[in-house]
Amino acid sequence: MEAEKRIKHYSSSHKILLVGEGDFSFAACLATSLGCGVNMVATSLDSKVMLNKKYNKAMANVSRLEDIGCTVIHEVDCCTMSQHPKLMSNLFDRIVFNFPHAGFFFTSESTPYVIDLHKNVVKGFLRNAVEMLTENGEVHITHKTTHPFNMWEIEKLANEVGLGLLDEVPFFDWHYPGYNNKRGEGQRCNESFPIGKSSIYKFKIMN
Repeated sequence: MEAEKRIKHYSSSHKILLVGEGDFSFAACLATSLGCGVNMVATSLDSKVMLNKKYNKAMANVSRLEDIGCTVIHEVDCCTMSQHPKLMSNLFDRIVFNFPHAGFFFTSESTPYVIDLHKNVVKGFLRNAVEMLTENGEVHITHKTTHPFNMWEIEKLANEVGLGLLDEVPFFDWHYPGYNNKRGEGQRCNESFPIGKSSIYKFKIMN
């Protein structure tokens, strides 16, 4: 039996679902570090064609993932993912969404209606994630902790769908070799954004 491998909060024994991947560099980092991708499903909102247009390393990362056994699924909406034909019969030990975001609206991130749009995406994701967790599974959201992002009230949104905060730990991108976050939209979609102070919020289903 092959020895368990780990990277930070993730183990090769976990069934892992990654949601909202940009260029799939986070998924590639995890799968490479864990030595295999057979227990991992990585998804993007973008189509494969759009990924190729937006991110210069996306196709290489996807090919790498598929070569080591990871299931890659495109055009997955986090707010309806529990009903996706390729996902609806699966349960996961870890469901991970790094830096969820509703998009850019040519106004300040502190504008109330923009905050509400972001919160709607997060709550939709959490509501679906609850339906896809194993009994002791965890939902992980990586999120900026500074203003105005702290106004999203991530923990409150989780509580509203039956999830309780298990832990909050600082997030540092250097813990994940090869991971590059992406802006995701506009002419600078392939560029990274400053992470600043960010945390991984870990949630479990409340008893």
